[in-house]
This record gives sequence, C-alpha cells and structure tokens, in this order.
Amino acid sequence: MNFFEHQDQAKRNTRRLVLLFLLAVVIIVITIDAVLLLLFGNVLSDTAGTSQTLSGFLTDNSAILLFGSGGTGAAIGLASLFRSASLKDGGGAVARQMGGVPVEADPKDPLRQRLRNVVEEIAIASGVPVPEIYIMEQESGINAFAAGYSPSDAAVAVTRGTLENLNREELQGVIAHEFSHIFNGDMRLNIRLIGALFGIMILAIAGRRILSGARFSSSSKNNNAGAIILFAAALTAIGYIGLFFARWIKAAVSRQREYLADASAVQFTRNPQGIAGALKKIAAHSQGASLTRDSEEIAHMLFGQGMRATLFATHPPIIGRIQRIEPGFREQELGEIAKRMLRRSRREAEREAAATQAASAKRAPFDPRTIIEGIGRPGWEQIMAAAALAATLPESLVSAARSTEWAPELLLCILLDKEESIRDQQLFAIARRLGAESETQVRYLMTSAMPIQPEQRLPLLEIAFPALKRRPVEFIHRLLDTVTEIVHLDGKIEVFEFLLAKVISLHLTDALNPAQSHTGGNRTLADQAQAVRDVIAILADHGHKESELIHRSYENGINSIGLEDLPMQRPTDWVKTLDMALDQLDDLKNKEKERLITALMETILTDTQVTTEELELLRAIGSALHIPLPLMSDRSVSRQL
Repeated sequence: MNFFEHQDQAKRNTRRLVLLFLLAVVIIVITIDAVLLLLFGNVLSDTAGTSQTLSGFLTDNSAILLFGSGGTGAAIGLASLFRSASLKDGGGAVARQMGGVPVEADPKDPLRQRLRNVVEEIAIASGVPVPEIYIMEQESGINAFAAGYSPSDAAVAVTRGTLENLNREELQGVIAHEFSHIFNGDMRLNIRLIGALFGIMILAIAGRRILSGARFSSSSKNNNAGAIILFAAALTAIGYIGLFFARWIKAAVSRQREYLADASAVQFTRNPQGIAGALKKIAAHSQGASLTRDSEEIAHMLFGQGMRATLFATHPPIIGRIQRIEPGFREQELGEIAKRMLRRSRREAEREAAATQAASAKRAPFDPRTIIEGIGRPGWEQIMAAAALAATLPESLVSAARSTEWAPELLLCILLDKEESIRDQQLFAIARRLGAESETQVRYLMTSAMPIQPEQRLPLLEIAFPALKRRPVEFIHRLLDTVTEIVHLDGKIEVFEFLLAKVISLHLTDALNPAQSHTGGNRTLADQAQAVRDVIAILADHGHKESELIHRSYENGINSIGLEDLPMQRPTDWVKTLDMALDQLDDLKNKEKERLITALMETILTDTQVTTEELELLRAIGSALHIPLPLMSDRSVSRQL
C-alpha cells in the first residue's frame, strides 16, 4: 500500500473502532441496567401478588433504567472527553506523561546527539517537520513510540535502553518504524484510542472507589449497604469487561499495523538488518521491551510489547516479527546476541558524531509512480542524501535552528531579499513587529555564516520547527504576520517565499490546534475542477518560459486526470488564486490527492527538465494538501526516456 491507501485504511479503522467502541458501551450499559434491576428492581415492582409482565416490570423500573443508562453513558462519555482534552497539545503531552525528557538542541551526550541526527535525517528525507524528541530516562528496556494527531505536532520518544543497546543502524530501523506510524495515520487513531479506553476504564475506577468507601459505612445502619457493595463490585467487574473489549479492539488493529510498520522500516532504510537487529536485541535483553511505568494506555503505540503478554497482546510475537524480516532466523541465536550486548560500548556513537560528512547517493529517476510510492516511505537514497545535505549545513545555523531563542530569527534571515534597499525595509519591519533584539539577531546571522544555499533553506526550516512551536502562541501569530509582511515588501512573491510562508503557517497552525488538524475529505477532482485547473496552470506557468511549452504542459496535466480540456487561464494574482485553490483541494479524498500529485508531476515533466522553482512549488502544494513529499533536488532528478 502507498501513502494514500494507508491514509484511507486509517480512516476506515477509525470508523470501525468507533462502531466497536459504541458496541462495547451498549453492552456495558445493558449490563449495568441488568445489575441495577437485579439489586433494586424488586423494591419498585408490583407487590400485590399478581403476575407481572416483563414490559410492566420494565415500565415500573423505568427510573432505574434511565438512571443506569444515562449515568453510565454520561460517565463514559465525559471521562473520554476529559482524557482526550488532556491530550489536546498533541504528541509531546503523551511523551511527557510517560516521563519523557526533551532532547536539547545541542546535546553533549553522544547517544542523544546520534538520536537527534537520525530523527532529523529521516524527517528531512521524508519532507516533514522534525518531530519533538524525548527520552524516557528511567526505562532500561528497549522501546519507543510516536504520538500526535499529525506530523505537525508529532513526538518521538525512546527509552534510555534503546539508546544504550542499539547501534546506529538498529536505531535508524526503530525510528523509521515510528515514522511509518506518523505517515500512515496510525498516530491519530492511537491517541483517540487513549481517550476511549479511559472512558471505559472509569467504571472500574469508580467501582473500586465505591468499594473503598463502603468499607467504612458497612457497620452503620444503612439498610442498602449490602446492595451498594454488591453494586460497586459489579461496577468494577463490568469496568473490566469494558477493558476486555478495549484490549481486544487495540489488539485487532495494532498487531497487523506493527507488521506493516516493520515492512515500511525496511523499505525506508533498505537495510533489514537494522530493524531485525533491534527486535533481536529486545528478545535477548533481560528486560525486553518492558516499561516500569504503567503502559496500559499507550501499549498499542509502542515499538515492542511494553507490558507482560496478556490475553490480547497488542503486538505480534517478537520471534514472528523477526522471522518475517529474516525467514532463516532461529531462536537459538539469541544466546550469542545476549553475550554481544554485554560488551556494548559508546565508542561507536562517539565516532558517528564526527562521521558521515559526504555520503552522496545516486538518486532514482524523477518518475511519478516512484515519487508516489515514496510518499511517507523515504528510501535509503533519500535518507543518505538527507544525511549528506545535513552535513553541509553551517554549524552556526543548525545551532540557531535548534534554539528556541534563535529559530524565529533564522526563519526571517532565510527570507531576506538580496537587494539591499528591500532588505533594509524588511529589517525595519522585523524591528517594528518583533523588537530591536530580533533585528539584531537577524543581522548577526546574516554576517556570521556563509550564504544559505537554496537546497539548504527547507531543511533548516524543518530542523527549526520544534523550537518554533515552543514559543508562546501570541508570539507565533506575530511571527506569521511578520513573515507575511516581509515577503510582500518588494511587491512580488518568489515561489520559495510562498513555499516558506505556506509551510510554516500550515504546520504551526496544526501544532497549535493538533486535534483539529486536517486528514482529508470526501470531494473528487471533478467536484473541484476549477481549483485543479488553477493549480496546474500556475505550476505550468512557473516551470516553463516558452508560451507553447507552458500550454502543452498544462494540457498534459489536465489530460492525465481526464478533466475537460478547457483553455488555460493565467490568474492575475497567482498567490491569491493558489491559496484559495489549495484550501479547496485539501478536502479531496486521499485517492484523488494521489491522482492530483501524479498530474502535477506530469505537468512538470513535459520538457523532461526539473527546476528548483518547480520542485519548491510542488513541495508547497504537497504541504498544503498534508502530503509529505520526499526529498528531491533539481540537480539529481531527470526522467528516464
């Protein structure tokens, strides 16, 4: 399955989980009503000695039924809403609740630095913002998870045991596995499941509280004390019936998704030894993947089984996962692996901190199907190219990108115009909106580093994103207003300026409201035909200079998706037109978005040449449609004819 098919499957899984959850709630409500009628129904039933029908019995006890059904439904619903609200800040909230500690921008620990490097490389290769990075310092087992509603608010957390026991290849396999959950819509499903699970669990919690309180009142003259204790015991039991259903639902979805994520990690890295090695070390490690903290809520999100196997394990057997990657593996090999783990050392991590300076990789042809299949699944070539690109970034700019205090100024520095008179106006606007200190920092970045190359701009932004979203909400809005002003100061907007403004606005908006982040709609290309024509026309106009070639590339794009070939219309204000069109096209079905991206690539490839401007515009369109396009370069792609 490709990126779009995974997204559709995630939406289907969400609908299925909602139905199963509602079914579990209905069963719990019916059971609660039955217990209430059993304990208290006779008090209200007919005592005249005549036989009473079932309908009459239920009618006489309608107040009990109303109280039981309404109270139970309200308790589950309110508890679920409360837990979901506590996670509204996205993946970082989940990581912190599990004891995660953020990895600083410039860690001195070589193991932390290696983790940051691996996460940044895969993010850059994938075309998504770098997620927040956390370490669960108190956990010596080997485990990890990704959490969040969308790539804009995602967080990746690993245990200290993961850092200390895995080499770079194995760590890369684990992180690639977690990125597959980010791309495939699993995260959003998983974080919603946390809220639903808590709603069902609240019954067991309430039952235990009532039982605890009833012990102190059992010696009183309360005639209903016995019934109350029985009801509390029944409530606790019913709560665990709900938990049974929740674990069954989690296991039904999670087990298969883990196999898919393992396979995706192999595709990402082209190195099955990486993730297979990590799984082997979990199997050989004395603590395996176990966590000391209560991992019931996030068990379905973890890389490995975080708690002892229960009736419905959330993960497939570890040996089975290894053998799917390496069919010839035998369990007897774990003994030797355990011995090697005892001789582990940090020397490899320390060497890697100063290594990988120029890992240039041969890139695949710019073929629409290859790019589509690579969305959300960057290949080894992209990861190696990202590592090589990251190595070219000036250290001072990388440090600024990772710093909460300097990341906004780096963003503004990237946008400064080459013409001095325009640049002076931009610096004045920065001082007026953000203060003289921000202007001073921007000037310092201008003079302290080598000129920023075009291919370095977007990776720097992706690295800076975690630091940017840690700033106060009010400051982020002022920053977005400043970006809008300085890109308009020269009276024209370059494609990269549009790309940067669009990407930063989209991701920061999603990060500020993670639960509202968009995941696709139900419209078709035919429904949004004019918006499709506008986007293809703008891309054709920016990618070619000759009028005949512009019109031919427009026709290629339109014909590739079967729309009526109406004459091309050039918009007078391409920025406004493109903005409006992208807002409409974000409501497309996932398969329709796939067709659109394919058409846009056909538009670009009319002359078999790919320019930086075309790639930047394609990247902006992809970001606006919530499609993470993999790393591409005009110097490394061409079409095979």
